[in-house]
Amino acid sequence: MAITDIPIFSMLRTRLDWAQSRQRLLAENVANSDTPNYRARDLAPLNFPDPAKVATAAPPRVQLAQTEAGHFGMAEGSSQFSESKAGYDVRPTGNAVSLEEEMMKVAANQMDYQAASALYTRSLGLIKTAIGKR
Repeated sequence: MAITDIPIFSMLRTRLDWAQSRQRLLAENVANSDTPNYRARDLAPLNFPDPAKVATAAPPRVQLAQTEAGHFGMAEGSSQFSESKAGYDVRPTGNAVSLEEEMMKVAANQMDYQAASALYTRSLGLIKTAIGKR
């Protein structure tokens, strides 16, 4: 079996390639922050198989329980998290790149890349240990 056939390595390699492509795209956004009519672009998130669909048995659903009268209850179907999408400010030149948002995306992308790279390296170390090359 080739090392490229091991699922964890192929997923990590895909994640690293995606992070590299996203970094290139985010760098283009920053470089064109003063270009008239330029709109910031980003890659769609990776779509790995849903672990809930892969698992044979569905895990039990976690719900809040009101154990005392002073506790707040949640209405059925409500969520404590709200999803808000901040809109981009468009400058008079038509440019919609927010340097602050782009730099936050760059930092998050860098952390994701480093985590995937470290996991890949450690996984290779485990394989080397298993075959006695370490």
